[in-house]
Parts: sequence; structure tokens; C-alpha cells
Amino acid sequence: MKKEPTIHDQTNLLPKNRLLVVFPALACALLITYIDQQSIGVVLPTIGPDLNSASTIVWAGTSSLIANTAFQVLYGRLSDILGRKYLLLGCLGLLALGDLLCGFAKTGTQLYAFRGMSGVANGGIMALVMMIVSDVTTLEQRGKYQGILGSCVGLGNTIGPFVAAGFARSKATWRATFYFISPLAVAVAALLYVLLPPQAIPADEPWRTKLAKVDYVGILLSAAGTIILLVPISGLGTQFAPDSAMVISMLTIGGVLLCLFMINEWRWARLPMFPLRLFKNKALAAMLIQNFLIGIVFYSLLYYLPIYFQTARQYGVLESAALVLPIVIPQALASAASGQYISRIGRYGEVIWLGYGLWAVGAALQCLFASRNFPIGAVAVILAVQGTGVGLVFQPTLVAAQAHSPKQDRAVVISARNFIRALGGSAGLAIASAVFSNTLLSSLPTALPASVRSSIAAAIFAVPDLSGVSDPVVRQGVLDAYSHAFRNICILWAAAMGTCLVLMVLIKDKGLARNVDEKKAGAETAVATAPVVVEGEAEGETSSTEVSENGGGIDGAVEDTVVATVDVERADEKV
Repeated sequence: MKKEPTIHDQTNLLPKNRLLVVFPALACALLITYIDQQSIGVVLPTIGPDLNSASTIVWAGTSSLIANTAFQVLYGRLSDILGRKYLLLGCLGLLALGDLLCGFAKTGTQLYAFRGMSGVANGGIMALVMMIVSDVTTLEQRGKYQGILGSCVGLGNTIGPFVAAGFARSKATWRATFYFISPLAVAVAALLYVLLPPQAIPADEPWRTKLAKVDYVGILLSAAGTIILLVPISGLGTQFAPDSAMVISMLTIGGVLLCLFMINEWRWARLPMFPLRLFKNKALAAMLIQNFLIGIVFYSLLYYLPIYFQTARQYGVLESAALVLPIVIPQALASAASGQYISRIGRYGEVIWLGYGLWAVGAALQCLFASRNFPIGAVAVILAVQGTGVGLVFQPTLVAAQAHSPKQDRAVVISARNFIRALGGSAGLAIASAVFSNTLLSSLPTALPASVRSSIAAAIFAVPDLSGVSDPVVRQGVLDAYSHAFRNICILWAAAMGTCLVLMVLIKDKGLARNVDEKKAGAETAVATAPVVVEGEAEGETSSTEVSENGGGIDGAVEDTVVATVDVERADEKV
């Protein structure tokens, strides 16, 4: 096996009193990210006509996810090389800038570009917050804290639609949503600059040495391949004809570039951003596939639920935001509860099994929404079942993935998991867009006036204007077409979650196996820049790392300063 360059262990186990100060600031960063990501979905039907881009407005979400996906894979290795703290602060600054520019957007194209900028930042914040939490907590503690982060995801998904809906209904308009988020990102960045402990990266390592470790070829191939592949998929059947030369050439070029990226990571990259050796572990490989399917379902679900409620059910913006609550509130509660269970019991298998089971059942029952007379109370119950499943899956799968991988791979495992989930999200939004658009247009009543049909085709995701349709049967037929289009997406979601449930047979509960080793390291590790020798992957390979200030405490039990050199043997951590 090829020898990888030295990376620095950024483990910095904090005493409980310090962790209770740092963790809320990290949670706020994640909360703002999800408020930003989920706020736009509920107002897409409003933004589209305002920017004369009703037929392409779904790109406001797709561009953000494509950018998120394209750059997601970078953050694990870049943070290993350059440190996590300042990379996180840079992402928060980029989010503030991107959202500020979104507020000033005058055309759909401008909005999509600026949402892409915010998407790059969002991907970094999501990954880096989880990495830093993994650095400052033991694997045993991690379930509890990652569960709280999962509840922040649900809380952000709850707050975001209401913030956007509130502004959209006011004189401030939807633009105020972005003006609101931008200063919040700056404030959280300032807070983290003060509260986060110093980076555990040697100050004397030359920048030339650091930059030489970066996989520049991999960055270029992954970003270009992802963008070129997902752009035509996103507009397939609506903006682009499936048999057009542009679509065929972009799909071919994008696919080739991603294949080259994988070959580069396997054979040529000195320090791979996406180590293919992760797939040698069948449990970890199954979890990564599951995360791709989670991305397909979750992101498109939160985008298309408000569209379904506003088009097929004819609810207003605020009402459609309220109807998303049955999925996001149970998600937050279930995530917090699952984290407590995992940390206290030391197991995660039954939590994830239950989560995928509930999510699969809820996704299948969601196909009943095709009937516009389906009781709204039953809709809320089905969404609550799904939300509970989401909460029992989102963060527990991260704890499980880290339990099945070596400690030194925790950053790349998080990065790979987030990259694959974001890739699934981008693909899911693109596929759902194509399914929804094509099903809708083919299901419209034949008696529908040509002018109304043309207006619907020009603004697929906008609330249809049926004022020119006098026949009530035709009006109902149009609304039924929207329900039918949504049902076809639900079938895709049900199949994806059923596959996730089947893949659970490959995942065995290993428990939180490394907690003893990490406690021992935390009790013996130096608080003041003590060198730690960590055995590498290749025989005889070592990496000289430093443990920065404030390390050492486990739940407040070890708070004395101890200066020591610790030998951490790879054999103790094999999984």
C-alpha cells in the first residue's frame, strides 16, 4: 500500500465545563446552515415569478446542492492539513457574503450563482462542525453531542420555512430572509473565533509543506465532474431535451471526469480526499450507500412538500410551512433522544434499524397523498412517522460509521459521508424535478385551454393560475395532475428507503469500541503541545502530531495538566 503524507491528529478532548461553552456555539453554526438551506424551498413559488424565472426556479435549490456536493469532499483532508478552526470561520464568512448577494439578486441566474456560493459554505460548515465535535469528545460521548446536533438540523428545518414565509408575506419580501441570515453568520463566526481552542497544527510546519499535501488533481476532477454531470440531469426533460447533443456530451464528460477522480484517489493521490479503502469495510460501504439514498429522499422531500401543499392542496405559504412541522419537530426530538440512548447504553444498531423501518413505512404511506381528499390529520401523522425515522438515522449513522473506522480516519469518514449524501441530494432534486415536471405535463386534462397549459409549462413549480378555467371538472383535473406528479416522486422515495432498510443486514453493532482507548489517551495526553506518535497505515509509517491546549478532560473527570508522550498503537484500533 502506498505511503500517505503525514497528517496531524487534532484530538483535543475538552473538560466538561469548557465543552459546555464551545458546543453551543458550534450548534449555532449548524443551526444557521440549515435555516439557510431550508428557508428557500417554501418561497420558491413566490421567488420564481418575481425574478421571471418560474420555470427554472428549482435551480435555486439545485445550484446550492450541486456546489455543496462538488466541494464537500475537500473539507476532510483540507482540515487535516490546514486545521479546522480557520477553515470553519472562512466558510461562515462565505455564507454571509453569499446570502447578502442573494438578497440583491435581480435575475434568476444571479440568484442561482449566489446560492451556489452559499452551498459551498454550507457544505463546509456541516462537515467541519461535526469534525470539531469529534475532535473534542470521546466516541462514547459523541452519540449524545451528535444527537444534539441532529436536533439542530430539525430545528433549522423548522425555523427556516417560517422565517422565509414570514418575510415573503411582509413588505420586506423574500429578500429579507437572506439579509437576516448574513449577519447571523458573521456573529457566530466572531463567537467561534473567541471560544474555539487553538488549532492543534504545528506552527513551524512550512506552508509549502502543507500545500504540497493537497490533492489538487482530485479537487479539479471531483468539482468539474460533479458539476458537469448534475447540471444536465437537473434540467432533463424541462430545460434540456434528453437526446440533445449538450445533454449527452455533458453526461459523458461528467461521468468520465468522476471515473478519473476515483482512479486518481486509488492510484495517484498522495493523500486521497476520498480513500477508496473505506469501501473495503462492508459495513462502512453499506452506510455510505445508505447516505446516498438518504440524500435522494431527504433533500427533495423538504423541497417538494411545500410545493405539493401550495399547488395540489392550494394552501398558502405560511400554511405550507406549518405543514412541514410534523416531520421536522419529531426529527429534532428523536435525534436528541437517540443520542442520549447511544451514549448511555453504548449501542446504536437497534436505533438505526428502528429509524430506517419507520422512515420506509412513512415513505410508502406518503403515496396516499395522491388523493387530494386524504385527511390532513392523517398527512400529519404520516409525516411524523417519517420525521421520527429521520431523527433516529441522521446522526446515529455517523456514530456508527466512526465506530467502524480507524480513529485517524474520522475526518475523511465525515467528509466522505457528507459528500455522498450531498451527491444523493443533488441527484434526488434533479431526478424529482424531472419526474414531477414530466408527470405533471402528461397528466393535465386534455380539455385544458392551450393558454393555461402554456402558462403551467412555463412555471412548473409555481402555483397555477386557474382564473381562466371556468369548468370545475377541468380545474380539479389540473390539481389532480399536481397530486399525481407528487405521488410518483413518493414512489421513488419509498424504494430508496426500502433499500436502506435491506442494507442494514450488512451492519453489525460494534458498540462504542474505542471509548476505553480514547479515555486513556485523554487522561495521559499533554495539555501543552506534547508530541504524539501515531502509527500510520503503511508498516513503519508514523505521523508526528501535537495535542493542543485545553485537552485531557473526560466529562470533567480529568482536568489536571499532565505532560506525557503517548504511543497509540494501530492494532488497538483496528475495526
